[in-house]
Amino acid sequence: MKQNTIKRIGRSDFVNMGPIRLRQPFPKQSIDMIDPFILLHHYGPYKISEEHNPFDLGPHPHRGFEPVTFLVQGEQLHRDSLGNESIVKAGDVQWTTAGRGIVHAEAPTKAFVKKGGYIEGIQLWLNLPAEKKMIPANYQHEKHEDFRRVVSEDGKVEIKVISGELNGTYGRISTQTSVNAFMIEAKEGGIFDIPINKTHQSLIYLLKGKTKINTEILELDKNQLIEFNQDGEGFRIETLEDSLLLFLSGEPLNEEVATYGPYVMNTQTELMEAMRDYQMGKMGFLPAN
Repeated sequence: MKQNTIKRIGRSDFVNMGPIRLRQPFPKQSIDMIDPFILLHHYGPYKISEEHNPFDLGPHPHRGFEPVTFLVQGEQLHRDSLGNESIVKAGDVQWTTAGRGIVHAEAPTKAFVKKGGYIEGIQLWLNLPAEKKMIPANYQHEKHEDFRRVVSEDGKVEIKVISGELNGTYGRISTQTSVNAFMIEAKEGGIFDIPINKTHQSLIYLLKGKTKINTEILELDKNQLIEFNQDGEGFRIETLEDSLLLFLSGEPLNEEVATYGPYVMNTQTELMEAMRDYQMGKMGFLPAN
């Protein structure tokens, strides 16, 4: 297998988002976006208790993209203006297609806050092409035990195929565009070759541990993200200690991007229309809990 060369290696520095402090590998000055991926946030682990609960995100809107949450630790309650209400647990994935508009809220469940514990996860913003930005909103919640998996011959690398395809195993999430999303859990000494679609932009992000990717080492608090060039057939993982990684690849849209707050559109005019439509209630309603 001809390995993809590395385009960029990035840190995952902390930024402040209101009361929340989280890691933001992109966008930032050196990496604007990795088309079709607009934003990646790694939040937590936060210690949640009745005295301290900063991760209570009340009702807020989205339009024009797909906010995706990969929950690593904890328990979150999702509610939205489509009438969905679900408890997302560690290992689960919620894949929201905002489309023309949705209002949703996320927070640790009351039971989780009462008993206390840690919340940690990834939020990804996946762009929608112009032709699909105004499709009806949709919500998918897949439980960790239901995902299809690929396991290395030595049993040390287990890959949860969330969307797309890996070695003939297909993810359960339905996507609007060509996107692969794999959560990789690897024990020390694990080795696995992951193919990359030649038309995809791709990246791998380290959530914990220490891993060698081709010839580069990813380590927490140092370099945590690798973006690949589109010049090979895949890459090799060699885990130097127990690790958890997220792999993403997608067909680039190569379209103009205009963002403001919770909206991702193609033009400033469309952003103004999104703000107006939300104020007029066209994205639906969700009462505070």
